[in-house]
Amino acid sequence: MAMGTRETEQPPLWIATSDLPMAPGHPFYARLNAILDAADFDRFVETQCAQFYAPVMGRPSLTPGRYFRLLLVGYFEGIDSERGIAWRAADSLAVRSFLGLGLDAAAPDHSTISRTRRLIDVDTHRAVFTWVQERLVEAKLLRGKTVAIDATTLEANAAMRSIVRRDSGEGYVAFLTRLAEASGIKTPTREALARFDRRRKKKGTNKDWVSPSDADAKITKMKDGRTHLAHKAEHAIDLETGALLAVTLQGADQGDTSTLRETLIAAAEQIVAARVPSTIQEVVADKGYHSNETLTDLAALEVRAYISEPDRGRRDWSDAPQAKRPVHGNRRRIRGARGKRLLRRRSELVERPFAHVYDTGGMRRTHLCGHLNIYKRLIVHASGFNLGLLMRALIGVGKPRRLQGYVAALVAALIAVCDLITNVRNPQRRPSTRIPGTARVDLPTALLWCPKSL
Repeated sequence: MAMGTRETEQPPLWIATSDLPMAPGHPFYARLNAILDAADFDRFVETQCAQFYAPVMGRPSLTPGRYFRLLLVGYFEGIDSERGIAWRAADSLAVRSFLGLGLDAAAPDHSTISRTRRLIDVDTHRAVFTWVQERLVEAKLLRGKTVAIDATTLEANAAMRSIVRRDSGEGYVAFLTRLAEASGIKTPTREALARFDRRRKKKGTNKDWVSPSDADAKITKMKDGRTHLAHKAEHAIDLETGALLAVTLQGADQGDTSTLRETLIAAAEQIVAARVPSTIQEVVADKGYHSNETLTDLAALEVRAYISEPDRGRRDWSDAPQAKRPVHGNRRRIRGARGKRLLRRRSELVERPFAHVYDTGGMRRTHLCGHLNIYKRLIVHASGFNLGLLMRALIGVGKPRRLQGYVAALVAALIAVCDLITNVRNPQRRPSTRIPGTARVDLPTALLWCPKSL
């Protein structure tokens, strides 16, 4: 047999529409589109975004409904960059169907997505987040009575080696070289600079250094111990349902006690905007948020605090007598049965959106600079998380990838049920076939029994 060779094929000049590849669409995205269409999502965002588009013909634009769907695809598919979202939209027939793109239409490129993001303001992105929350309120998946607050760090799109002095604009290596020469090292090598730098204390402070590419990024220590430029994202979670009530983006150098107020105000504003039937009555947080000022402010707002208290030993209240009663009240509540239950539930429901939005959602490391740009995509990711909560309540699946193993799991469950029925009818029969994740099943006998028994 002679070996064939690859020949360059002449692409056809005309292709019939019926000959183009077709796909039934992903069932998750089809159901999600049905939810969006039933609530008239496209008309809502077109009304919100009308002010950002020219009234006459101009550059071909990306429609608002398609733009927000593209960002939702970034969350559901775990794509970290807008360039990756554009590639996914061009590559997947299921995603094209979700976006409403015909087979003869070109998918939007990343520059168009980026241009549209810069065009639409933050308030409009927040309005989409509120619109999704209204759907949760209709489904009774958002209560707003008991709120848990916690924060995490996002790695910035900026390198530590690029930071410069705020006063002189001098780079880190140049600054370190000047200090080494002043200390007596005439021609410092890279190794000598590294040794010299290790002996210095408080060498990387946000007061002295800034990133020229992202001034909002702050030097901080990540959870894995690395020092990096980062941002701080803080969530307010409804502890009754697990829904995301509010999300804020703040400087990574700010402490938890100083950022809680802004997040709590944002949560209260969302309760009013989404017409949630209740108000915030309880706040649950870890010990990083415990302070005299925090507990005093919550007591003044008549909000019960369940904040874990660090071990500070015996305290002297002579300097802050007004904080004694709120601190003791919080201590009494967290030691009670309800307080312990709420703190356990907080550790479960607060970490879940962190995992979905940042780890599997693709935003643990940002590819945008500036709080304004990052927050626009972050708020749509939070909307995707709430939509996933709604989808989980309707079809039992919150992300499209969860459907991959459902068919095999369903078959295994049916076989296990059939095997149970067969064993009841024939106790002497010995199972002979092993299905992973189930009991031993005699497959032919089980298949014979299933139609009669089920």
